Amino acid sequence: MPGRILDRELLLRSARTAAATVVSLLLARGLLRLPEFYWAPISTIVILLSTIDPVSLAWQRFAGTALGAALGALIATFFASDWIIYGLGIFVCGILCGLLRLGSAYRFAAITLSIVLLIAHAAPPWTVALHRFIEVSLGIAVALVVTVAWKLPAAKSA
Repeated sequence: MPGRILDRELLLRSARTAAATVVSLLLARGLLRLPEFYWAPISTIVILLSTIDPVSLAWQRFAGTALGAALGALIATFFASDWIIYGLGIFVCGILCGLLRLGSAYRFAAITLSIVLLIAHAAPPWTVALHRFIEVSLGIAVALVVTVAWKLPAAKSA
């Protein structure tokens, strides 16, 4: 029926997203007891509600998070954090993504590097980086499983 605000597609997409984010939350907080567990459901939302192909976006987010976490931990281990080091880290993220042909992952690498370097953490940098990688990877995995297991009807064109 034209003009309906709540259609079947919207209800299914909302239910699927809610279920997937709760699964991510329960796994990250309850089962794994990750310190920044909220990154798992956030990552699930990023994948499920994107207009980009979920598998392609998942790969970009996974690769970028791995690179940004590793580089951020490496930098934090050997250098004091200041704006110059941070800026160089973001620059190196871009160069590495380009060299590794991961240009689309650059935004995720830069975000993860920023979280590792700019947010004060009690844990050592490598622990912070590993937790961040696990939290994001868990959210990606849940989103991909839900995408395969709970198909949505094709969107209607306007």
